[in-house]
Amino acid sequence: MMPTATGALAHNNLPVNTVTVADLHRAAWASSLGSALEYYDFALYSLASALIFGPLFFPSSDPNIALLASFGTYFLGFAVRPVGGIIFGILGDRLGRKLVLLGTVVLMGIASTCIGLLPTYQTVGFWAPAMLIFLRLLQGLGAGAEQAGAAVLMTEYAPRERRGFFAALPFMGIQLGTISASVIYYILLWSVEDVTKTWLWRLPFLLSVVIIAVAIWIRISLKESPQFAKLEAKHQVSEKPLQNLLSNSMRNVLVVIGLRMGENGGSSIYQALAVSYVVSVIGLKGPIGALCLVCAACLGAITTPLAGSLTDRFGRVKVYQFCAALQLLIAFPVWWIFSLGETVSTVIAISIALSCGVWGMFGAQGALLPELFGARHRYIGVSVAREASAVIAGGIAPFVGAALISWATANLGSAKASWIPIACYLAVLTIITLVATFFTPETRGRDLEDPRDAGQEELPEENFS
Repeated sequence: MMPTATGALAHNNLPVNTVTVADLHRAAWASSLGSALEYYDFALYSLASALIFGPLFFPSSDPNIALLASFGTYFLGFAVRPVGGIIFGILGDRLGRKLVLLGTVVLMGIASTCIGLLPTYQTVGFWAPAMLIFLRLLQGLGAGAEQAGAAVLMTEYAPRERRGFFAALPFMGIQLGTISASVIYYILLWSVEDVTKTWLWRLPFLLSVVIIAVAIWIRISLKESPQFAKLEAKHQVSEKPLQNLLSNSMRNVLVVIGLRMGENGGSSIYQALAVSYVVSVIGLKGPIGALCLVCAACLGAITTPLAGSLTDRFGRVKVYQFCAALQLLIAFPVWWIFSLGETVSTVIAISIALSCGVWGMFGAQGALLPELFGARHRYIGVSVAREASAVIAGGIAPFVGAALISWATANLGSAKASWIPIACYLAVLTIITLVATFFTPETRGRDLEDPRDAGQEELPEENFS
């Protein structure tokens, strides 16, 4: 039988808040659906940036210029994520996890749905890309704390001995979102010769409203995180979580940024840049990008919770190191396979690279990141560290990669040879992550009530409301 997680214990005769198995399951669904919406938007925007947004919103006689402009808006969504992480991270540590998770999913869902209603450049000129950029910024603000909040919520809900497994479950929402977006694009691109000339490109964005409705319905009935409820009961909620984080936790913030360079950078490189490369440069026909992501996500739905479960047995850091080392080992072979222009081998290569390397690290970091930070600034800690890395790793990866492809095509004498600098770029990001793992304290089984960060010996000085 699954253990019962106990939340805010009695303190000064305050009532006890017990989390039941049903509450744990509800929290898992609530977190997973929010992650599904975030990564439905992520995969949707990745595919649209690579295949659709260029001609619709950034028309140019040079397709490479249009692609760069399209990936530029992709980057802006990442650039604003730290702002959302700070805003909602502060609110999450001051007002509670539940309220903030409700707000972020609403913001992301509204922005995604409205993208499906936008006029194109042909209709309203420069207003079209301006509105696309505005909605992309709103997406980024909401996403800036969504994944962090889901990880924190499940880590604080889960029984200690199975924390890695349960904290990885919200990341299965990533696979659900990726599969949903990819299947929809696969159907559209298979049935329509040029989807940019029809209204059908709008449909995937409009369907965001379905996910948001279900997520809101589940999250409204969710109990507050047990650890935050306990902080409230003891009147120990931090008044200035961001200030406390910057004063006491910069070492672990930098550790998280390092850990995510290979994971987040690799995710963007494979989901956005690789799709563009095999279609635009290599010339594979049909909905190859969507097919790759569907197959990868199906496999990732297995490897993500498996990685989380393995961290409960072998430790968070060891599993993370293994997945990062695997990504480094296959980086050059995978990109060489892309350059061959063979559909089956391309699908297999990207499926293995994403599911075993990128999403293996993702599953391992579910509990690891929240456990690295103290109880009173956990939400802001995970949010700031995750989203800072999202900008410098995932956000610029497709943009830098597209520029490298353009440079390599012009200077190496062959478009197919342009995979070499991309593989080098991915390898550098992954090496940074591997180095970071050796500075990461093991957190398996850590006491989540501890106000200190993992590896911190002295009690931090903090402000309380």
